[in-house]
Amino acid sequence: MRLWLVRHAEVQAPAGLCYGRSDLPAQAEATARAAAQLASQLPQSVALHVSPLQRCEQLAQALCGLRPDLALNFDPRLREMDFGRWEGRPWAGIARAEFDAWMHDFTDARPGGDGESVRELMARVGQAWDAHRARAGEGVWITHAGVMRAAQLLARGMRLPVRATDWPAEPIAFGAAIAIDPPA
Repeated sequence: MRLWLVRHAEVQAPAGLCYGRSDLPAQAEATARAAAQLASQLPQSVALHVSPLQRCEQLAQALCGLRPDLALNFDPRLREMDFGRWEGRPWAGIARAEFDAWMHDFTDARPGGDGESVRELMARVGQAWDAHRARAGEGVWITHAGVMRAAQLLARGMRLPVRATDWPAEPIAFGAAIAIDPPA
């Protein structure tokens, strides 16, 4: 029942940009490197589920080119969080008061004023998580750092973080693969 969580490669955007739901392309060379590394790590014929955002699709397509035993399945529940009006802005340019308001009501506040709440993110990732567990086989999600962190919480039995400090803070590198074993 192992689940491999894979982050897309580096995007073609300036560092420090808020681009959650924005559909940015990934860097081609970084995608090829990530696919080559991932191709040797994954078991045969594992179920492959992919965020529909192009940075994830690019990695999935490159991986499938190296591993014809894998079949590509798009899952919109694996897309990154929507940061509303913050999308496309540098994180450093977001007013501290706006960011603090989100942290104060981490579960239900909408980043950028009209983005997706953590409650909504956890609900949709939780649905994908439950579907993975029901399949009872190994799986791979090619997705985003926010979804990967949500899945890490779900693996710990936390369906909804109450405080911002509950959210996993460990960095997740571009192209990284993390294997987790959901509890039975």
